[in-house]
Amino acid sequence: MGKGWCLFFLFWPVAAVVSCAMAPWVGWSFPYDNAQAASNLGIRIDELFYIILVVTAIVFVGTQAVLVYALWRGANNRDQRASNVHGNHKLELIWSIIPGAILLFLAIYQMNIWADFRIKKYYPEAAVKAPLAEVTARQFEWRFRYPAIGKKLQQKPQPDDLYSVNELHVPFGKPVLIQLRSDDVQHSFFLPALRIKQDALPGLQIPVWFEANKPGTYDLVCAELCGWGHYKMKAHVIVQPEDEYQTYLKNLTQKQFYDGLGTIAAKETGTESEAVEK
Repeated sequence: MGKGWCLFFLFWPVAAVVSCAMAPWVGWSFPYDNAQAASNLGIRIDELFYIILVVTAIVFVGTQAVLVYALWRGANNRDQRASNVHGNHKLELIWSIIPGAILLFLAIYQMNIWADFRIKKYYPEAAVKAPLAEVTARQFEWRFRYPAIGKKLQQKPQPDDLYSVNELHVPFGKPVLIQLRSDDVQHSFFLPALRIKQDALPGLQIPVWFEANKPGTYDLVCAELCGWGHYKMKAHVIVQPEDEYQTYLKNLTQKQFYDGLGTIAAKETGTESEAVEK
């Protein structure tokens, strides 16, 4: 039975190595465009992921190899009497120091990536000075508030703000920042193609920045179970050239504020709900 267990434990590292080698050909990889992240920050996050994957794979295969060797040796020495071993300080130091050094390396290596994504003072200055939009998560949709053309986004809604639902347009070729908030429960702003994920918490406004490295339409989903309609809380982020983005804002302005006769429709208040309804 000892040799049978050897084969059992030998199977798993072999299967892991084969699966990793086959992953790109069978679609077991990151989504979108041959697993290439759609943002420069996302590419760096992927690189960090692959470093961790390689380290854990080496550790897993190595420990399984030692386990198989011990089982095989024990199966071939059935007549040898067992002996008590009270410990080996050298081995204990080795398997404590090496994992600790690996974890310390990973902790230090990821600090720049973490800081660029999470610490506001490292955000791109242009994005911080002119936030693109306010993103409000609510059961079960995404609402977007843009400033009027030529103006900056204000903390409170303005009468001439522009609104859309489940479709966020951003200009290509520059970093953008959105102010994320929740109207009700905890949600999660998740752009899989860009590797961006940030929880939206009631009562907080959280800045999130990203820069798409290619135009296109990308899925925006909620990654936090937020109620019975969580499954349908889907939207799209459309990355387009600057001129197309400006055209979109002009069309949105026309749709919200003009009555079709070339005059601006009367608007007594500037609440978000009224703007969305119009």
